[in-house]
Amino acid sequence: MLKFLSKLFGSKSERDVKGVQPLVNKIKEEYEKLSALTHDELRGKTLDFKQRISNYLQDIDNEINGLKQEAEATEDMELKTSTYDKIDKLTKDRDKKLEEVLLEILPEAFAVVKETARRFTENKEIEVTASQFDRDIAARKPNVSIEGDKAIWKNTWIAAGSEVTWNMVHYDVQLIGGIVLHQGKIAEMSTGEGKTLVGTLPTYLNALAGQGIHIVTVNDYLARRDSEWNGPIFEFHGMSVDCIDKYQPNSPQRRQAYMSDIVYGTNNEFGFDYLRDNMTNTKESMVQRKLHFAMIDEVDSVLIDDARTPLIISGPIPMGDQHEFYQLKPRIERLVNAQKAYINTVLNQAKKAIADNDTDPEKGGLALFRAYRGLPKNKALIKYLSEGNHRQILQKVENYYMQEQNRHMPKADAELFFVIDEKNNQVELTEKGIELITATGEDPNFFILPDVGTEIAEIEKSDIPVEEKAQKKEELMRDYSIKAERIHSINQLLKAYTLFEIDDQYIVDEGKVKIVDEQTGRIMDGRRYSDGLHQAIEAKENVKVEDATQTYATITLQNYFRMYHKLSGMTGTASTEAGELWEIYKLDVVEIPTNKVIQRDDRQDLIYRTAREKYNAVAQEIQTLTEQGRPVLVGTTSVEISELLSRMLKLRGVKHNVLNAKLHQKEADIVAEAGRPGQVTIATNMAGRGTDIKLTQEVINAGGLAIIGTERHESRRVDRQLRGRAGRQGDPGSSQFFVSLEDPLMRLFASERISNLMVKMGVEDGEVMQHGMLTKSIERAQRKVEENNFGTRKHLLEYDDVMNSQRTVIYTKRKNALFGERLDVDLNNTIYDVVEDVVLEAKEDNSFDEFQIEVIRVFAINPEITQEEFASESATTLVDKLFDQVINYYHRKAVNIAEQTLPVLTNVLAERGGMIENIIVPFTDGIRGIQVATNLQKAVESKGKDVFKSFEKGIVLALIDEAWKEHLREMDDLKQSVQNARYEQKDPIIIYKMEAYNLFKTMLAGMNKDIVSFLFKGEIPGQQQEPQNIQAARPEAPKVKVKETKEELSSPTGVSEEDLNTQEAQVTQPIRKDQAIGRNDECPCGSGLKYKNCHGKQG
Repeated sequence: MLKFLSKLFGSKSERDVKGVQPLVNKIKEEYEKLSALTHDELRGKTLDFKQRISNYLQDIDNEINGLKQEAEATEDMELKTSTYDKIDKLTKDRDKKLEEVLLEILPEAFAVVKETARRFTENKEIEVTASQFDRDIAARKPNVSIEGDKAIWKNTWIAAGSEVTWNMVHYDVQLIGGIVLHQGKIAEMSTGEGKTLVGTLPTYLNALAGQGIHIVTVNDYLARRDSEWNGPIFEFHGMSVDCIDKYQPNSPQRRQAYMSDIVYGTNNEFGFDYLRDNMTNTKESMVQRKLHFAMIDEVDSVLIDDARTPLIISGPIPMGDQHEFYQLKPRIERLVNAQKAYINTVLNQAKKAIADNDTDPEKGGLALFRAYRGLPKNKALIKYLSEGNHRQILQKVENYYMQEQNRHMPKADAELFFVIDEKNNQVELTEKGIELITATGEDPNFFILPDVGTEIAEIEKSDIPVEEKAQKKEELMRDYSIKAERIHSINQLLKAYTLFEIDDQYIVDEGKVKIVDEQTGRIMDGRRYSDGLHQAIEAKENVKVEDATQTYATITLQNYFRMYHKLSGMTGTASTEAGELWEIYKLDVVEIPTNKVIQRDDRQDLIYRTAREKYNAVAQEIQTLTEQGRPVLVGTTSVEISELLSRMLKLRGVKHNVLNAKLHQKEADIVAEAGRPGQVTIATNMAGRGTDIKLTQEVINAGGLAIIGTERHESRRVDRQLRGRAGRQGDPGSSQFFVSLEDPLMRLFASERISNLMVKMGVEDGEVMQHGMLTKSIERAQRKVEENNFGTRKHLLEYDDVMNSQRTVIYTKRKNALFGERLDVDLNNTIYDVVEDVVLEAKEDNSFDEFQIEVIRVFAINPEITQEEFASESATTLVDKLFDQVINYYHRKAVNIAEQTLPVLTNVLAERGGMIENIIVPFTDGIRGIQVATNLQKAVESKGKDVFKSFEKGIVLALIDEAWKEHLREMDDLKQSVQNARYEQKDPIIIYKMEAYNLFKTMLAGMNKDIVSFLFKGEIPGQQQEPQNIQAARPEAPKVKVKETKEELSSPTGVSEEDLNTQEAQVTQPIRKDQAIGRNDECPCGSGLKYKNCHGKQG
């Protein structure tokens, strides 16, 4: 039915493309007009576009500026609040109006980029009238030179260490891709269709707005390469281009890079810069501007695969090096060995029983089911299940034990030491397992959590003094906490030993456990499994177990990118995840047609019974294809399989290269050779995304690149990425997947139906099956896994959204304090909230004494409310009365401090003003002290008012950071502890939301009280009021050493356990050093001055 409807109305892709066709025609019309323009006139179009945008937005900009002046001038808090609300609304309206004018300019702007690309392709040099911007570029880059008042732009420059000559002009389909990206959608484009070139169109158009456009790549090599490759096209039009990954975090150079019109960088660095900006104490230290428009390359990798991975900035915690992994490891080894021995025994029993036709779920079938529940990855079991009808027998037994809500399951698990649920990546200890790991003479409850509810009830019932009851409760909670941590460590070690295998999910390199990305096959440097799992694997592999750390700031990429005004992206494979991209990011996927029809022959899957037969067939096929003179790219899903195939080909005498996580340094050389006749390249998924294999004419005549997939990945995107390496730009090629019933995907999700079919058709060992229906059946299994993964990610999103809403509140408060514009509104509200809390708490207890004490404690004043008024008047009236008294006192205090500091500051300015720009003013509340930096000149000009404003800002920032850091630690603990709710048949996410809300509410109330208390009690110590004791402010001192981590979520809950980022820069291309300019040489900008006196000053 769907096929009939798409034939009738066209597919979604066809309708999308048809919708933008009128714009493509307009671009082509505008393009025809441009060839008559001189180079200078073509460059003048950019200034014209900018002026048109400025004119279109002039009215709304004037209105916003007027409101800002109005807000700054008034002291009326209500008016100020409503004015800022209007400004926020108008800022959003401005973004909408900007999109209107950009759409109007689009055809002309895209035509200008295409014409520029044509001129650079057809001319080795382009001569234009030199602008100051040209002179600045000439001083830094050799592709621009200045001759008098002329600038010469060459069409050859250095990109990623290699010389490139511009030779690309946009096709019509690339214009379609550019329009789709500008509309804030995802453009799905096949390999070799020039995604990098497509990106130049919306980049130029959106950069005209001057708001900064962020182009996001998956690694720093691509960020640097693309910024250097495409940069000159934009720079020719006076647009600044930079790459943040070239500079150190928080450096002036990185801040300057963000000020560029076009900013390239990796997803991690953009996210980490956002976190760092929300940890700084001066607005001058912030690097990012408004998050306006982000365009993401390989968007599915960033917004799907990496989206829920938290970026974490963390620091040391007390006793972070204390853990029990080494102590518990021998017990787990004993447990795993005992289970292996038991499983071997029951599997042999099952084989004998089934051979005698005993498949009873209580007898022979039970033995097979126990083997499966105990060690589903056991190689002997996997082989046995791929033979005959054994898989169907297992399915029937499993159905028997799962009926009536698993009522019979405890009987099946009774003899096992632990149970593995491979589909959900879970391991659970049984009673028998707990007995085995509990040492002789040890407390039998050493690994059993106490029933807190029951035991507290018992304590409450007992006839003992209140102090003793409190002590017993405290001991119980301490016991619970220690045991919960111990059981958690046991479970993670068990996972490490049973579900995670070296050279599959991770490798050990240079004494560190490094995760291998299942999507790309690359090492994910600096990434660690969360929830203590990484530490458990480190203990298992006998490498150093890294210390635990405390979170200072965290965000997921998913929530970071949702903050942009506009988001778009490009990739070769997004349609399989279109539903998720729309549901979470509201991003529509548009399939862009190819420039030339794809010639690749995608063959139906070849299905074998066993892995041994499959790999023999793969080796034979490789040999046949190399004899035909065709290059072969063999895709594997793990390091282990790539090494196995390599050994098989060596035995057959077939020359080949291996590309996997262990050999990533040779990637550039191996990919460069991969398109040669008869060349065999065995690669993990590394050779999928972003690898462009170019073919010689000899290879094209022989039939093109042959792709061989050694198994189906659980994600269709990865298979499509591998297929996409062949058939670029109309080249011939073929792709063929080899599958066995022992493959993980088939074993878990697809093999039952196919196995039944093989039995019915009498397929013998060694024979192969191939049919379109079977390929579709495998793809259905992949879809099942994708849906399952999406469900897990949606569940994670619920946890993530709780954290995100809290982060938004805190970072907004922080930003208001940092910039100071809205700080007085925030503080006014904060003081009112604290007054309300004090009154309501006292009213609830009906205690006037408590009320008096609390007002004196927090505000350092005596309340002007009598006991009679407190008893007779309503809470609202009391709140208003106390607030008026408190706020008047606060304003008087501000005036007093200004008067107190002004004479001293005036004296310092007169005597040392030439040497001192900022000064330190110390404040103390009698317990804690804080040093506040303030600008000396501004403080004197404002008659001392600026000192009090700096004091407010310093206090608010310091106490927000302190409270938030502690809150993050409590949230980490909460996320871990709510998982125990499962044992009580409760939903952890509901408990998490309720508890997180209460924690946040308590944290905000406590933080507000601390801020208000310090503001009211804070004074300048007496001896510091003398001019000779005033100190100059030094640059902000570095804080505690922090670590930046990108975490790998190993469980649906994503519990955080942050660790060190050990990422090192990888050289994947030859590096050529740029020609250095001597300090005494003439500056290349044409000024006639020496370099050291001109552009060399900036270095």
